[in-house]
Amino acid sequence: MVRSQSARSARWLLGIAATLAIGTGLTACNKDAINDLTPDQSQVYITNYDRSVNFSQYKTFSLPDSVVVESNTGYTTSLGSVESRFVSNVAAALTARGFTRVAAGQKADLGVAVIKVNNRYTGVGVDPYGSYYSNYWGGGFGYGGFGGYYPYYPTYYTYQVTDRYWEIQAVDLKNAPAGAGTGTGTGTGTGTGTGTGTTQPQLNVVYDATVRGDDITDTQSVDAATTAIFNQSSYLRPN
Repeated sequence: MVRSQSARSARWLLGIAATLAIGTGLTACNKDAINDLTPDQSQVYITNYDRSVNFSQYKTFSLPDSVVVESNTGYTTSLGSVESRFVSNVAAALTARGFTRVAAGQKADLGVAVIKVNNRYTGVGVDPYGSYYSNYWGGGFGYGGFGGYYPYYPTYYTYQVTDRYWEIQAVDLKNAPAGAGTGTGTGTGTGTGTGTGTTQPQLNVVYDATVRGDDITDTQSVDAATTAIFNQSSYLRPN
C-alpha cells in the first residue's frame, strides 16, 4: 500500500514537472506583444470619408510632386526617395481606380495632398514624492537616527513628446466656394468709410487616410502602407 502511494506521488510530481517545463518553453517562445513588433506590424491605418459625398461626380485629381511637411513651426515641402514613392503610389492607385491626374495649374475635381506630420511638444511634470524618496534612507531623516530634517519640495521635470504620422487628404475642388467676399461698414465720429475684405475659402475634405505607428523610412514600408490604405477605401472610385 505504501509503495502504491509512493508510485502515484512520483507520477504526479513528474506530471507537474513536465507541465511546468512545457509551459516555460511556450512562454520563452512567445513574443512580447508590444516591444517585439516589426515596423510593419506596428502600423495602424485609419481611413475616413464624407458620407454625404458621391465620388462618382469626381473624374480628375491634382497631386503635387512633393510632400507637405507639417510641424509646430509651420509648413514646408520635401521630396526624398520615401516622399517620392508615397506620391507616385497614391497617383498610381487613384489612376488605377479610374481617376485622371491633371497637370499642376489645370482644373481638377479633387485636390490630393500627401502630408507628413512631425510635431514635438514640451511639457512640465511634477513628481510630488521626488524629494521625499531622495532623503528616505539618509540625509533628511537620517538612516542611523532622526538627526536631521530637510523641508519637502516637489521635483519638477520637463518631457518631450514627438508625434509623427503620414496623412493623405482629398478636398473637393469641383464644388469649391467662391474665393472672396466683400463687406461694407460705417464709422462713428467725424466721418464715414467703406471697406472691402477677402475671406479664405474653406474646402471640404472628402477623404482622409492616416498612417500611425513606427515612422515610415523606406520604400517597402511605403508600398505596404499605400496598399493597405486603398484596400480599405473601396468606395474611392469615380464610377
